[in-house]
Amino acid sequence: MSNLKEILKNKKICKSIWFMRQAGRYLPEFREIRSQNQNFINLCLNSELSSEITLQPIKRFNLDSAIIFSDILMVPYALNQKVEFIKDRGPVLENFNFKRFLDNDIISFTQKLHPVYKAIQKTRNKLDKKKSLIGFIGAPWTLLIYMLGAKESKKEVNYKKIVKNEFEVNLILDKLNIFLCAHIENQVNAGADIIQIFDSWAGLILPKNLPNFCYIPNLKIVDFCKEKKIPVICFPKGIKENYKEFNNIVKPDGINLDYDVDPIWARQNLSNVVLQGGLNPKVLLSNNQEILNSAKKYLDIFKGLPYIFNLGHGLLPETDPDKVSKLVKFYREY
Repeated sequence: MSNLKEILKNKKICKSIWFMRQAGRYLPEFREIRSQNQNFINLCLNSELSSEITLQPIKRFNLDSAIIFSDILMVPYALNQKVEFIKDRGPVLENFNFKRFLDNDIISFTQKLHPVYKAIQKTRNKLDKKKSLIGFIGAPWTLLIYMLGAKESKKEVNYKKIVKNEFEVNLILDKLNIFLCAHIENQVNAGADIIQIFDSWAGLILPKNLPNFCYIPNLKIVDFCKEKKIPVICFPKGIKENYKEFNNIVKPDGINLDYDVDPIWARQNLSNVVLQGGLNPKVLLSNNQEILNSAKKYLDIFKGLPYIFNLGHGLLPETDPDKVSKLVKFYREY
């Protein structure tokens, strides 16, 4: 049994470290591959390269877990909505077609994502058996925002687009749940040990809508994972003190803290769950002493609890790999 899996399943106090977006743009070895593969979706569908990219940070830093190199928007892609990643703009999705969305079926969805599962299989075969391989999904709300083109800025969503047809939105969320559960099961069957649910835009939900758009969709997926005995970590980014209500309702095995959550508050208010992350990725852009002081703060606060060392969001592209290396070394020696 891998370290991370043991922590999540048995809430054991073991040391474990990995980083969100650990396989990516801050690594020169990734940038070399990316420069020769301009189409991001095609890169995610290249099983050989996807597996190689997934293992790059493991080879460099000897982290405890690998997270498959893929993207949450592979799901809309597999549901026949065109997805493009445009330099300096990020992902752009074609206009949502409700009828086409409803016409999707699990078989063709799975076939379109077969290369992703093949990459997981290849990675699991190459990865040390003691290390976990993390698969992931975007939560229904976060995917909905992308699919409907409802995000206006990092802090604002076009609520009119969401509420003008509540019945349709709820139908999309329910149908997404079916495909996401299939995607989870396929990843686990291919060799993933853990699933992380990224609800990256949960912080854009109005408090009164949190149950319908955040808690219930996450709960359905967490219940599915528990039924299948799949350890699951939730990341409802940006919901602040509502982390407590989320944790009490959804009851995931692990919960990732974003950098706006006070770690002392988290220790006092989030119980019966493995805590993960919290450190602001921007800290890694500062000097070595500041990085180590910030890391020590989290490690001291969560001492004596089952805690997975990670960040409060993904590694930034401008991060120096040497600083990541120093942080990992500090953590190992702590």
